[in-house]
Amino acid sequence: MREVMTKSMARNIFYGGSLFFIAIFVGLSVHSHYYIVNVSTDRATLTKEVAAGKHLWEKHGCVNCHTILGEGAYFAPELGNVMTRWGVEDDQEAAFESLKGWMDAMPTGIEGRRQMPNFNLTDAEYRELADFLLWTNTIRNQDWPPNDAG
Repeated sequence: MREVMTKSMARNIFYGGSLFFIAIFVGLSVHSHYYIVNVSTDRATLTKEVAAGKHLWEKHGCVNCHTILGEGAYFAPELGNVMTRWGVEDDQEAAFESLKGWMDAMPTGIEGRRQMPNFNLTDAEYRELADFLLWTNTIRNQDWPPNDAG
């Protein structure tokens, strides 16, 4: 004999399944928040210079051209691991010199070429931006982006 599903059985399956998947969603959200706050980010290294560098990053709209850890535009290079690619991830002075030299060497005024704007940063601002990029270089990002030169 074949059993027929009643409306109340169907409703119970719907509500039970909905609650099950809502519980999974909430659990994964809590886990993601915990991972980001407590595992992937070293809060002890968040200095005022790093915060100032992030402020510069936002003020000048760097994300409009660059990606950082996969977020942003793809017009210019990814910068989440740029200090590793440049080989200066353990040296603040070398990071400052590399960043300042690279940004100052970018050509401007060439028609039809992608160009890095000259933001007329002070040495202190270059240091803050370098500190921010050094800090992002330390985020445990599960090996993203790949650290290929290029």
